[in-house]
Amino acid sequence: MIKTPKLVMIPGPTPVTRSIQDQMGRETVAFGDPFFVQDYKDVLADLKELWKCSGEVFVVAGSGTLAMEMAIANITKRGDSVLICSNGYFGDRFIDMCQRKGLEVDVLSAKWGTSVTAEEVEKKLSEKKYDVVTVTHVETSTGAAAPIDAIGKVVKAHGALYVVDGVAASAGAEEYMDPMGIDVLLSCTQKAFGVAPGLAILWASKEAVEKRRSLGTIPESYADFEKWLPVMHDPSKYWGTPAINLVWALKESIRIIKEEGIEERYNRHLRQAALVDAALEAMGFRVAAEKPFRAPTLSVYLYPEGANVNDAEFRTVLAEEGAQTAGCLADFAGKGFRMGHMGNVDKHILVSAVAAVERAAMRCGIDIEPGKGLGVLQKGLAEEH
Repeated sequence: MIKTPKLVMIPGPTPVTRSIQDQMGRETVAFGDPFFVQDYKDVLADLKELWKCSGEVFVVAGSGTLAMEMAIANITKRGDSVLICSNGYFGDRFIDMCQRKGLEVDVLSAKWGTSVTAEEVEKKLSEKKYDVVTVTHVETSTGAAAPIDAIGKVVKAHGALYVVDGVAASAGAEEYMDPMGIDVLLSCTQKAFGVAPGLAILWASKEAVEKRRSLGTIPESYADFEKWLPVMHDPSKYWGTPAINLVWALKESIRIIKEEGIEERYNRHLRQAALVDAALEAMGFRVAAEKPFRAPTLSVYLYPEGANVNDAEFRTVLAEEGAQTAGCLADFAGKGFRMGHMGNVDKHILVSAVAAVERAAMRCGIDIEPGKGLGVLQKGLAEEH
């Protein structure tokens, strides 16, 4: 039997297109090579322009978790008060980071599958003065998206610095720095950018950069804005070795984004997410996130009511059928699977992934009508044109 290739449909890493892969396979050059230096400059300039950032942008070797630490390290000092708006598992990750930093932490938590709202943030900020407010744009554990624009307006009105975790959102869900009042937006390459893991991306407002300068020396070194700013202004300078081939890969990803148009990219993610959700619902699966909060980049699909499904077995069979998905976390553990539909995922990948879910469901004894979910997806994709 011919082995079925697996589509990477987890919430990240996401499928990497051939042109991006080719950039990672180039012969590596010196980080001071003038052509690479120019490529690095172009990447930084494009990220600032596309995300409407009048401040600074940082692209450094590391993960999204490093970007989270950079965000907290550079705009807070021991004793500062932070409001963490948590929609799930990764929102809670800020708690440990902030407590290790010696910050006073309050947590505003949403029911799993929903998001903290601007009204709830307004109430908290009216009760107490906070230096920083953090929000996770798309919560990977629940598939819920936060209303970051509306929350940003509230945060700015109360004079706090606004940190947005865009790891599972950037380049797939609408984000703009200056228009949304974001002070620090953090992300990475392996999700909606469609690049392999390895680069942390962070945008900082002028206010965030000024806050860092006001802090003097901070305990962190690798995560320090002040160490990286000379390199971001002139990539021929050295602080830490850049991930050269990944910078090239990110440059190609940005070229694809610009060719598609970032607004259209955001709209495509919304359309495709709705179609995949509808297809899975037609099979009897349930979308964990409530409709007003559903993310455009990934979804959590809960098994049909009454179906006796062994979660580990189902995801193993689904991988055999060609789609690698992720298990659920915490409150949803064992009840369904997490599936990404972001980045440079095209209609061929979506059709193949949904078809794999159908086959896996039938093999695992879930009572579904063959082709029903796939028909919903195909009809929606055809109607896009």
